[in-house]
Amino acid sequence: MKARVIGAGLAGCEAAYQLAKRGIEVDLYEQKPVKRHAAFKTDRFAELICSNSLRSDDLNNAVGLLKEEMRILDSLIMSAADQYRIPAGKSLAVDRNGFSDYITQQIENNRNIHVIHEEITEIDPKIPTIIAAGPLCEGKLAEALGKLCGNSFLHFYDAVSPIVEKDSIDFNHAYYKSRYDEENTGDYINCPLTKEEFEDFYRTIIEAKKIDVHEIDDEKYFEGCMPFEEMARRGIKTLLFGPMKPVGLEHDGVRPYAVVQLRKDNAIDTLYNVVGFQTHLTFKAQEDVLKKVPALHDVRIVRYGVMHRNTYVNSPGIINNKYQFINYPNLFIAGQISGVEGYVESAASGLYAAIQLSRYLKNEAECVLGSDTMMGAMANYISDQNITELEPMNANFGIFRLDYSGSKKDKRAFYVEHALNTVKEFAENV
Repeated sequence: MKARVIGAGLAGCEAAYQLAKRGIEVDLYEQKPVKRHAAFKTDRFAELICSNSLRSDDLNNAVGLLKEEMRILDSLIMSAADQYRIPAGKSLAVDRNGFSDYITQQIENNRNIHVIHEEITEIDPKIPTIIAAGPLCEGKLAEALGKLCGNSFLHFYDAVSPIVEKDSIDFNHAYYKSRYDEENTGDYINCPLTKEEFEDFYRTIIEAKKIDVHEIDDEKYFEGCMPFEEMARRGIKTLLFGPMKPVGLEHDGVRPYAVVQLRKDNAIDTLYNVVGFQTHLTFKAQEDVLKKVPALHDVRIVRYGVMHRNTYVNSPGIINNKYQFINYPNLFIAGQISGVEGYVESAASGLYAAIQLSRYLKNEAECVLGSDTMMGAMANYISDQNITELEPMNANFGIFRLDYSGSKKDKRAFYVEHALNTVKEFAENV
């Protein structure tokens, strides 16, 4: 029994692993290093292009619940993340190199997975396949997928934050603290600004030059990845209520006017990600802006922020709640190209699609998760035919469906307990 997986990103690696553990032989097609999009920096699998944070690990948070559902289902991605986590307060951040290396080794050493470094240009509806080509899918593969979808593609633009060297941070103007934690115990480096310093910083952003991306005629951003210069253009207070919010970051009893936060990016504590500062300013402009922050006056940037176009399928009416093509039952789709948004959500869709493809190949009875679990809620959201134009969506309790009549205080705990019990029961059957 064989299947194909196209793409060795988070969704593709998770899908290949889940199929292999169920005894299905997998041909995993990955075009790197034969062909590599400019957004990628290595030839490793499951490379994290943007942030190294997988967001909240709190069970009362929707993505935290999704992570725990994945752990119950023996997720490769969550195993790697837990093994290579680095301090990030209540968030789950990872050493991106260790994370990707671990996943690459697990995939390459799996006897049921055959890695083929080749660019796929056609999709054969007769071959059981999970298309996990990623949101950067382009060229002939995108054309082939477009034909299957009736060219029902949508897109938005995503931007990446700069990464800086820790040794270039001036700690005479910076301090450690996670939001609301006691001083000197937090995992984030905080770089405060006075009102005058912030206003100078803001003027520099507004006057800064963007990279000329000539093919962009209608810039549509996913709100969670809005470039900080675009946020700034919405008004001088926008950054103060967004990535530069000072609330909970008091130091020596004083709340700064604004704060730039830095999150650890590697386990050896030499690189830091500028939190929330995804951008497509020119490289020179990025330096000019960051050097307006007192703690970063001599900052050294090792990876500049960049912007790329993300493509996804307008899934309702094309994909069902198993991530399966309605008109081509041998074909499944997973990852951001399916319409989910985020690292964890992408991996979760690969996990769930693989379970469903495995059951399909083995002619096993239908076994699906409902919207009373986060994983099921995501699958139902992207396949909801009441939606005419899909908007990419992170895991959230707004798409969760479960009747509840108790107190508001206990509602979230009730949701979480019910979802985890449901997924545990599901795991016993798949």
